[in-house]
Amino acid sequence: MAHKPLRKIGKTRIVPFALRIALIFSVFMLVSNFATNYINLTLHQEALVEQLRLLLVENLKELYTYAGNQYEIYEIQKDFEQVKASLTNKATLTFKNKGSFFVMVSPSGDVIAGRGEGAQDVAISALPLLVQRQAEGQEDGFLSLKAGGSEYVYVYKYHPRWKAFLLRGEKLQEFYAKSRQIFWIVLGLIVVISLVLTWVGLRLITAATKYLQVMTESILKMTQEQHLDLINLHGASNDDITFLGAAFNSLSSTVNNLLFIFRKFVNKDIALQAYREKEVRLEGRERELTVLFSDIKSFTFITETLGTDIIKLLNLHYDRAIREILSREGIVGSIIGDALLAVFGVLEGGKNKSYQALQAAYGIQRVAQSLREKMQEKKQKLLELKQSFTEEEERLLKAVMLEVGVGIDGGRVFYGNIGSYERMTNTVIGDNVNSASRLEGLTRVYGVPVICSEYVKMDVEGNGYGEEFLFVELDQVQVKGKTEGKRIYWPLFRAHLDEKIQRDLEIFQKALKAYYEGEWERAQEWFRMVSLPCASVFLDRIQEKKPPKGWNGIWTMTSK
Repeated sequence: MAHKPLRKIGKTRIVPFALRIALIFSVFMLVSNFATNYINLTLHQEALVEQLRLLLVENLKELYTYAGNQYEIYEIQKDFEQVKASLTNKATLTFKNKGSFFVMVSPSGDVIAGRGEGAQDVAISALPLLVQRQAEGQEDGFLSLKAGGSEYVYVYKYHPRWKAFLLRGEKLQEFYAKSRQIFWIVLGLIVVISLVLTWVGLRLITAATKYLQVMTESILKMTQEQHLDLINLHGASNDDITFLGAAFNSLSSTVNNLLFIFRKFVNKDIALQAYREKEVRLEGRERELTVLFSDIKSFTFITETLGTDIIKLLNLHYDRAIREILSREGIVGSIIGDALLAVFGVLEGGKNKSYQALQAAYGIQRVAQSLREKMQEKKQKLLELKQSFTEEEERLLKAVMLEVGVGIDGGRVFYGNIGSYERMTNTVIGDNVNSASRLEGLTRVYGVPVICSEYVKMDVEGNGYGEEFLFVELDQVQVKGKTEGKRIYWPLFRAHLDEKIQRDLEIFQKALKAYYEGEWERAQEWFRMVSLPCASVFLDRIQEKKPPKGWNGIWTMTSK
């Protein structure tokens, strides 16, 4: 089973669990087998040495007897060289390895006979100890020594007739060579078998821990995407790993449910901050944003008429209105009864903030219009059944015909979290927030659905959306609580303008110019030619046909 390359989180490599277990198992198996084989070799060598000792003793006994016979021959023939050659040849017949040796040396150090690699070195090195042991009464024995860089074992026996020591021995390294060769062969087989078993074990462990790898990959993906999800445990066996995955899925579902609820009460940017930074702090900063303020008209009348049922009507309206805001990358700042505050430009990316605010404003108007149309359809069906309505029923039907006004302004505002760490709220504070509320109030005065500030006009036109919207200047007003006047605009979709509306707008702009210049009599004539609802406002203002003293074209509002 092929394994994917080791993954990393940051600078930390993630080692697969199955591979880690297989490696640990392999190390333990190799160490165990090596130790066992080494102990077996050590014990086996001790047994071999004991067998070697017995073998050398038997060989030495035979040579000892043969040396006695050769001594008798020597006494008869007096041919030392022949006896020496005969004795050496006899000893050579008992040699099994290249390191085998035989030597007969006198206590004075004279080598009487000998053959084999290292025989001379052993005789010279061993003689002092042999003489010492003889003095102690030990004329035979089994000994070991190092000579010429090699280790030897040998048996010796003093021959009284030759008056010399007979030594028969073996080079220990050579004697061990075969067993060590077997040791390395066995060790090689152990390594090969261990590798094969490791590979088999890795496959088995991987199969057994398959869903552990699935969980790891799923959690790594969730970490990278910063999104909790469920781990697919379809087909998993009934074991602790599956139980762990099921426990994670249960926890993930709980957390996702909490996040789902959390997102219903906080804005998207706050939810993302909480997920990424693991906390929400009391902080904020000045930002350039666009603020939308929407308000339901005649709310007092609606509340008095519907009572507690107004909650159902508000939820019906807000459910769709808020979707219009969120779908255009806006966030809901607050909802207070009939009023809704939305902010655009908080979320990164996307289209121009003021353009999105205008789209949302008309989306909210379409929501209210759609609700009125549905209520009108129901009214018609009821009218077909009842023929007429009571005064109370008329009030109820009028109350559900929701109408909204929308004001939009923008600029530098404070956006952030205020309150305490026990209870905090996300808010937007600034002069432009109050201005958006005032502009919404002016929709009742001028009879238009949406009014925006010059900031919104410049922001939209300056970012490439001027061809889609036509901004009709309505007036220059100084709202209550302000000391300076500002131009206000009625944004319209150019695609929705017919010839009649375009003609009315052209005449209205001429009339407005004359109005600003104080030529109210001429302005009055043009305002009368316009069928737009905003024209009646000016006709009411200029009934005297002359502007007040010190007229500068700015109308001061006396109410919010």
